[in-house]
Parts: sequence; structure tokens; C-alpha cells
Amino acid sequence: MTLTVYLFAGARDLAGSDALAVDLPAGATVAQLLAELRQRVPALAGLLSRSAVAVNHDFAPAQQVLSASDEVAIIPPVSGG
Repeated sequence: MTLTVYLFAGARDLAGSDALAVDLPAGATVAQLLAELRQRVPALAGLLSRSAVAVNHDFAPAQQVLSASDEVAIIPPVSGG
């Protein structure tokens, strides 16, 4: 299955894009998606360990199984003043 992964803030800057198409086997989990992103875009590795993952607008645990129709977003920690 091919998922479009939307990137925000620092993740977007490090990847040089606001979205990435990622191919994963059927039944892949959020953890497998993150591993694929770390391998594909090594610059994201550190940030991904501190980022939340949203699937269909809800925060998702690492063991959540993904489907081809899911909307996935990487949400890095933010701070401001």
C-alpha cells in the first residue's frame, strides 16, 4: 500500500517537502512507517523519536495497524512564546 505522510514544522523543513509517499506492506504499523521514514530520510531520525503520529486526525500508538485509506501526519513537538 502507498500512504501519503504529511509533515509539519521541523519535519517538513528536514525532509524538504510537506508530504511523502511511502510504500509499506499491507498490515504495516505506525512503528514500521516510522522505521521506513528513518531509513528513507535519515535527517528525520532524531525528530521522529520526539514526534507524535496522527492517523485520521487522532493520535496513534506505535502498534496501530495502518490501511491504504488512512491520512497520516507527523507532528513534531512545538514551542513558542
